[in-house]
Amino acid sequence: MPSSSPVAVKTALLSVSDKSGLTEFATRLAGLGITLLSTGGTAKALREAGLEVVDVSEVTEFPEIMDGRVKTLHPKIHGGLLAKRDDKAHLDAAALHDISMIDLVVINLYPFAETLRSGADFDRCIENIDIGGPAMVRASAKNHAFVSIVSDPADYEAVATQLETSQNVPADMRQELARKAFAMTASYDQMIADWLLTQKDSKESPTIPETLSLSVPKILSLRYGENPHQQAGIYQTDANTPSVLSAEQIQGKALSYNNVNDTDAALRLVAEFDAPAIAIIKHANPCGVAVADNSLTAWQHALEADPVSAFGGIVACNRKLDGKLASEIASIFTEVVIAPDADDAAREALSSKSNLRLLLTKNLPDPAASELAVKSVLGGYLVQSRDNGQITRDDLQFVTRIQPTDAQIDDMLTAWKIAKHVKSNAIVYVKDGVSAGIGAGQMSRVDSCRIAAQKAQDMAEKHGWQTPRTHGSVVASDAFFPFADGLLTAIEAGAKAVIQPGGSMRDAEVIATADEAGIAMAFTGMRHFNH
Repeated sequence: MPSSSPVAVKTALLSVSDKSGLTEFATRLAGLGITLLSTGGTAKALREAGLEVVDVSEVTEFPEIMDGRVKTLHPKIHGGLLAKRDDKAHLDAAALHDISMIDLVVINLYPFAETLRSGADFDRCIENIDIGGPAMVRASAKNHAFVSIVSDPADYEAVATQLETSQNVPADMRQELARKAFAMTASYDQMIADWLLTQKDSKESPTIPETLSLSVPKILSLRYGENPHQQAGIYQTDANTPSVLSAEQIQGKALSYNNVNDTDAALRLVAEFDAPAIAIIKHANPCGVAVADNSLTAWQHALEADPVSAFGGIVACNRKLDGKLASEIASIFTEVVIAPDADDAAREALSSKSNLRLLLTKNLPDPAASELAVKSVLGGYLVQSRDNGQITRDDLQFVTRIQPTDAQIDDMLTAWKIAKHVKSNAIVYVKDGVSAGIGAGQMSRVDSCRIAAQKAQDMAEKHGWQTPRTHGSVVASDAFFPFADGLLTAIEAGAKAVIQPGGSMRDAEVIATADEAGIAMAFTGMRHFNH
């Protein structure tokens, strides 16, 4: 534990890239008679605010060199940070070398993340890797028994108030500030390492790192996880990627763990489509998906696919919400609606549902973007590149005597995109851009085929349709049919075309079954297991 003895703050070193709140904080420090040391742009900002500042170069008696790369890496700075105030040998060394103590350090680092997001070239990114800053942060944090390190502007108020009250920072606060500082430098270094990993010639998914380092800030504590007895929180790696975490919440209760998980699944699914699309998600699986000429029609068809499961679900739209669509969505109990934007009429229509969460992302995520997916297992983690596989018409291999029509190929591709986001074993029937039946998460692919077909039959009876929508549909399977039995079930349900990866030892048997039934079949050569 750090020393519990009070340490009077007489000298503070300030060197920040993010200058929000800086002058106000520094003014309060100066008002307490604390000497301000600073460098470069920070010193300039403080002087412009009318504050008296001592340049670090005056202390080191050495100028900034190499375009500012070397300025604080000096014994007179680091000695002042690392000296143990209760160790006579340390104090004697400081006196011998004319090293003054530094009691408070206020630092945040070069904006590497912002530089990276701006699309800067390699050399500019390299120049925005901070060296002196992390060195001072780590030195101060290591010596937090005597030094207070403030690395987050959000802590300015608490620290200033404490100093105004007692002229020192208590031990427990110093320790917490040190913990935050080490977490910040760890995250900063990991971000740089991850960026360097992408600076290879390969355009493929990111290489799986030899060492996995997880240093991600928590942005929110949740009431509980999937169940009330589980603790949970939200950690954010990127505030700029369109996502549930970066979305603006316009209204509604706070998001739960399950809300975030399901809404993420919904947003990823609708982002797959260029045309207007709606996805209704329940327990991380789509229960109704439709692609149409407009979002309202897509909503109506998606809801028709399974209105029972849609109750209490998550709705994602890949277009701006208008008043008419929002009014229809509000007509049923919905937990979350997520879309790029919503007009005033849409916001008004949804405002009557005070518990409904409305999230706006501004843009859609790139379904082809590379990222790592991490899953915990006993004793460690499983890591893989995210499934960002894409299939186009040109990738399809037509393996049956009957060739699909253009409309069937469109439905094949739609069904394939949906199946990618359904838990395995996944079977998806689609007709005219609308999911007709979805079978998810079954141990047997045959069972998934049957459940999806039964769903379609139930909806036909509910809506009074003469035949279920599986009649004349396309069916997608996320993995190959190991036997012909699953395909036979789909044929019995009325499917007229099939899209599947192929690659089974019994592909010939499955193709022969399709030929005998007079249906078309395409192989993708790509599997979409989603566990």
